[in-house]
Amino acid sequence: MSALPASNLLRRPGPPEPVPDVDPPRAFDPRFSQVVPPEARLVSLYNQATFSEGPTWWPAPGILVWSDIEGRRVLGWHTDGCVRVVIDATPFINGNTVDRDGNLIHCEHGNRRLSRTTPDGHYASLVETYEGRRFNAPNDVVCAADGALWFTDPDYGLRQPKQGALDESDLGHHSVYRFDPATGGVRRMADLGQPNGLAFAPDGRTLYVSDTARTEGGDGHSIHAFPVAEDQTLGERRLFAAVEPGVPDGFRVDRRGWIWTSSEAGVQVFSSDGHRLGLIPTPQVCSNCCFGPGGGQLFITSMQHLYALDLTPD
Repeated sequence: MSALPASNLLRRPGPPEPVPDVDPPRAFDPRFSQVVPPEARLVSLYNQATFSEGPTWWPAPGILVWSDIEGRRVLGWHTDGCVRVVIDATPFINGNTVDRDGNLIHCEHGNRRLSRTTPDGHYASLVETYEGRRFNAPNDVVCAADGALWFTDPDYGLRQPKQGALDESDLGHHSVYRFDPATGGVRRMADLGQPNGLAFAPDGRTLYVSDTARTEGGDGHSIHAFPVAEDQTLGERRLFAAVEPGVPDGFRVDRRGWIWTSSEAGVQVFSSDGHRLGLIPTPQVCSNCCFGPGGGQLFITSMQHLYALDLTPD
């Protein structure tokens, strides 16, 4: 795996491309139209990936990064419209986030671990095992306010050879973990059928986790909410929202506490009390989304594509 120089150009600078034959945003609650204007239209920023996932805004270089899992690359979209390879020959990196020090944190299916890339391109492994046994295939990761990294560990990377390597689980469970970079400690926080996306409420007192076990013949197609105690333990989970059609893969929580989740139909938006506010349709199954600086733009990963939609800033 290597971080590449800025000359590795995939798309030249230029404006985004319109997306034909896609429905406009659909409001189910008037609050939605105050944030997603009815006239807002999806645009395509890149359309030559293989399987897009893990979008996150990386402030240090000022780019939107996302994973092309099956293409084994981390890509970067620049504000002038160009797209470059940020990291090549990846071990099937899926989810990404940025830690408190501005480093890019990765979930590696292939190496079954979390890793880190600094803004100047230095790469290192962070954590590979729980109680001496390898993780399954870390999927998504988020940085908490205290700097701890919380991540999900389903077994998709052990089942899908195009996104990892066929293997057996060393653990026998699919869990959410908390990793403290300061101490190296790892805590098993919760078990789900296939834990996938995760995000904290703005005040850090609720952790949302999606269960996508339906993709492997199970029942899970929901987002669950866990209360977070002062000692960073989790209370009893409750069902936040069942998502149809498809499953809630990756998602984000905005400053209002709204949940913006992927689904088969596009990005679905829920209020903090679980009320469905609206839908942003996408031409293909949506895998994940994230916000740009200031919350004025939504980036959406969907199969080969990276899309964007302008929002009313927070």
